[in-house]
Amino acid sequence: MPVCSHGRVRSWSVVVPAKRLAVAKTRLRPLTGRLPGASHDELVLALLADTVAAAAACPVVGAVVVVTDDPAAQEVARGLGVPTVADEPDRGLNPALEHGARQAAGGAVAALSSDLPALRPDELRRALDAAGDTAPRCFVPDAHGTGTTLLTATGTDLGPRFGPGSAEAHRASGAVALTGAWPGLVRDVDTEADLRAAEALGVGPRTRAVLDRALSERLRVTDTRP
Repeated sequence: MPVCSHGRVRSWSVVVPAKRLAVAKTRLRPLTGRLPGASHDELVLALLADTVAAAAACPVVGAVVVVTDDPAAQEVARGLGVPTVADEPDRGLNPALEHGARQAAGGAVAALSSDLPALRPDELRRALDAAGDTAPRCFVPDAHGTGTTLLTATGTDLGPRFGPGSAEAHRASGAVALTGAWPGLVRDVDTEADLRAAEALGVGPRTRAVLDRALSERLRVTDTRP
C-alpha cells in the first residue's frame, strides 16, 4: 500500500455497498410515503450520491468502488465518475463487501456505509488516518453505538460483520473501535429521526435538493387548499 515517509497510509480504496432499491432503507418508507414531490428511490439514491461524492473527494482516498446490482445505483456512481462492480456472490451485504474489497487496488481498504449524507471529506480523512495509525483492522461505530459506518483493513482481510449489532461483532472479531470528531461519519440514516439529525449537521447537495423539493411541494399543496 502507498505510505508516506512516517508510515501513514496515504491512499485508500473505499468500497460502498448499494442494495437494490426495492429492499433499500425500508425503515424510511413511512417518511417517504408522506413526502410530496420526492419518491423513496430518489431519497435513497441521493443518500448514496452524497456519500460517494464525499468519499471520492477525500484526499487520502485513491479509489471508490460501488458494489451493486441496481441499475439506478450504477447510474449514480457512473455520473460521479466512480466504477461499479456487480454483486456476484449475491449472498448479502458482507459477501458483497468482501467481493468489492477483492476488486479494490492496494492493501488499504475501507468499507463505508452508503447512507451518510452529512459526511465531509476531511472527516473521512481523519478517520482513515486514525485507522492507519492504530491497528490492521478498525471500525467506527455509528451514532447509536450499535452499528458500524466504517470498517478498515490494512494488509489483512476486511472481515466485515455488518448487520444488527455490527459494532460488537466487529469488536469481537478483533477490530479496534475508533472515536473522533467526525459527526457526519457516524450519522447514518435508517429512520426519520436519523435523517433529521443529519439535516441538522448539513446534508450534501443531492439529499438537500430532494428534501427541498418535497418541502416546496408540500407548501404549494398547502397554499392551494381552499
